[in-house]
Amino acid sequence: MTAKNARHHRMHRRSALAAIALIATLPALASAQSAGAPIVQVKAKGSVEQVLGQIKKMVASNGMMVMGELHQGKVIGMTGLKVESETIFVGNPTVGKQLFGANPGVGIAVPVRINVFQDASGGTVVSYVPPSVLLKAFNDSKIDKVAGMLDGKLQKMFGMLGGM
Repeated sequence: MTAKNARHHRMHRRSALAAIALIATLPALASAQSAGAPIVQVKAKGSVEQVLGQIKKMVASNGMMVMGELHQGKVIGMTGLKVESETIFVGNPTVGKQLFGANPGVGIAVPVRINVFQDASGGTVVSYVPPSVLLKAFNDSKIDKVAGMLDGKLQKMFGMLGGM
């Protein structure tokens, strides 16, 4: 296999994995939405790329890290639909240890999924479902406590975005 073919193969493999990741998270999001879960949306100033860069800096300065990225606009673009949408998954391994130690099934809700997209009017929007909403189903006081702390951290971070 030539180097060019290998790169092409890796690109398609990453796209396929990203699509699988997107499909795998849809049941959790559908469940959250059908249960009346609040989706937090914050208008931000700047392009999707600029806002995403700002979020990554805020994530790092708040003791978290970007654990994964899903370039939804690119994946959906393969269907011919032009959408500007980027998703990152953020968390903290120490916090994750607490949650996964209580119940390994929390992986359906953490790391936290944050979506940055361009809306119909051309504005940039940041959205997420509060971890406490998704983690409430585990009915565990340890998980609820950590989820509440995560909610507070996200509120603080994205409250700053509105003033960008």
